[in-house]
Order: sequence, then structure tokens, then C-alpha cells
Amino acid sequence: MSTALAPTNKLLARKKIFSFLGSEFEIFDQNGSLLYFVKQKAFKLKEAITVFDQSKTNPVLFIQARRWRDFSGTYDVSLPDGTKIGALKREGLRSMFRDSWKILDTNDNIIGSIDEDSMLMAMVRRFLSNLVPQHFDIVLHGELVAEFDQHFNPFVAKFDLDFSKNVNNQLQHEMGIAIAILLLAIEGRQE
Repeated sequence: MSTALAPTNKLLARKKIFSFLGSEFEIFDQNGSLLYFVKQKAFKLKEAITVFDQSKTNPVLFIQARRWRDFSGTYDVSLPDGTKIGALKREGLRSMFRDSWKILDTNDNIIGSIDEDSMLMAMVRRFLSNLVPQHFDIVLHGELVAEFDQHFNPFVAKFDLDFSKNVNNQLQHEMGIAIAILLLAIEGRQE
């Protein structure tokens, strides 16, 4: 089941830094209209994220950790009807030095990757200055399908999501949204 991306291939994802007892994530279209919303509760042992549409009441996507607080966690991505569309697996030790994830199909076969731009830039970010914005390449079946670029902002974590390279619609819209949410939620904890 493959869904074409939203009417626009360029989106903006942001995480509010100052959110009482949890985190809030929002994804907007190019015109600044809210498309998706997440309110993540703090202090949960096993990560469970519900992505809502712009009404903030209708769930459109579920992201569920398989185990609690797993350093190399795997997160199942499913639709509201329970249909699993794939999973995302964080490369634990590798991600200490350079953020890296694997994209899995519904049978847990590796079909792609999400990687921070370069080891050198990743090391600069971790050990010298986190003021250097991150860049992620999303590769599916050996083909670059999306790029996420972080804005520098000390109060709000923001990513430009560019799906314009997804010309063959290899990357499902929902999986692209799940990737953006997990990068904000999980990798954002390192800052």
C-alpha cells in the first residue's frame, strides 16, 4: 500500500522546546497551514506516539516502540486501522557518533536508511558546538528520496522536509511523517 505524498513536497516540522510535561511536534505545509500534530507525554517508559491531523483530535498514524528505553530501539509505524506500514530502527552505537536509522518493511527487511550528513559534521555537533544544523539523507532501495535540514533556533527545533526527490513515490507519505517525528523526538533528546 503506497500513498503519494501530500499536495506539497516541502514541509516544515518543528518541536516546541518549552512545553509543560512533554513535547509538542507540528508539521506544516509550505503555506504555514498545520497538517499534523503530536503531544508526547513525558516520563513514559515505552514510547508510544500518536500523530493527529490538523484538528488535533483525529489520529492518522501510530508510532510504537517495541521495548522500553531501548538504546537501539525499533519503532513500528501503523495506520489507525492497525495496518503496519513498516518500522524504523535506530542504530544505537553508530548513532552516538553519527545519527543513523534503518527503514524496515512490514517483514522487518531493511529497505533504506536515514543518515546524518557526515561523520566530521556530526563530531563537530557533538563535541564542539550544537549550533551547526543537522542534515539527514533518506535513502530507499538505494535511491535518495528525501532530505531533512535543521534550522538553527535555540528555542524551537525545526526541520525543512524536502520530498521532491521521491519522484517514484517509493517513500510512503506516512513513513516520511514518522521519520520526521522520530528525528525530532528521539534525536532531539541529545541536545
